[in-house]
Amino acid sequence: MGAEQDLYDRTAARTSRVVLASYSTSFGLGARLLDGATRDGIDAVYGLVRIADEVVDTRRGDGAGELLDELEAETARALERGWSTNLVVHSFARAARRCGIGHREVDPFFASMRTDLTVRVHDRESYERYVYGSAEVVGLMCLAVFLNAHRRPGEPLVVPDETLERGARALGAAFQKINFLRDLRTDYAELGRRYLPGVVPDRLRRRDVEAFCAEVEADLAAARAALPGLPVRPRIAVAATVAVYERLLARLHATPPAEILRARVRVPDTVKVALAARAASAELLGQVSAARRPAARALA
Repeated sequence: MGAEQDLYDRTAARTSRVVLASYSTSFGLGARLLDGATRDGIDAVYGLVRIADEVVDTRRGDGAGELLDELEAETARALERGWSTNLVVHSFARAARRCGIGHREVDPFFASMRTDLTVRVHDRESYERYVYGSAEVVGLMCLAVFLNAHRRPGEPLVVPDETLERGARALGAAFQKINFLRDLRTDYAELGRRYLPGVVPDRLRRRDVEAFCAEVEADLAAARAALPGLPVRPRIAVAATVAVYERLLARLHATPPAEILRARVRVPDTVKVALAARAASAELLGQVSAARRPAARALA
């Protein structure tokens, strides 16, 4: 029975990894820098988030609400019993139970996904509520994985401090907001959604872009401030991922509003790999230097 359970668990983990690899090169680059257990947890979080997103963005229309309800209900059952016939949900439930992820994160996430089926134009209040549920709680889930991926049954959870929580929320928000600006045309023209409060997509102005980029840069600054509190491998992985998204933000900032509405701004995969490698190397060298400084002072 143990070997059979292990095979099912590993198959579920591989399924979530395929989802991540298929949908996100940027997020996937950072995930590759993690150790096996932590990467499995991040794959699991991304897999569930991606499926829910596909329900509201790809399936949408008739029956999407019912499908989302079914996915949420199955996730709740799996959190309770640690098992699901849905391989991605099974993978998520195993990671969630090990790392302390529960309804505090999952319920707001599904609430935001449900909003995509009904709300077409966001004001500041609904925008902030949506970003919290769709992105900030995902950052908190990833943080829980970073801190507890190696936790054994019966061991206490590692609980993050306020700086780490604030950084995780800010990082999730930054990634989501960058996607909002990058996907402005698609969200508006194909899905009929206006996420950015006060912004009319087909009348996008330079000052709209600048104000929005400044908001995202503040989120990224909060995320970077929390990096030193992360374990070594997650710190390197997050630094690499942030570097890729920072380049995308810079490209969006430099792109005329009319071009943002005409074509999807992107960072070529070769550039993403180079950025991620450079950031990971710099973070690793910084950690090595920091570790050597006390020894150097002692010798002096």
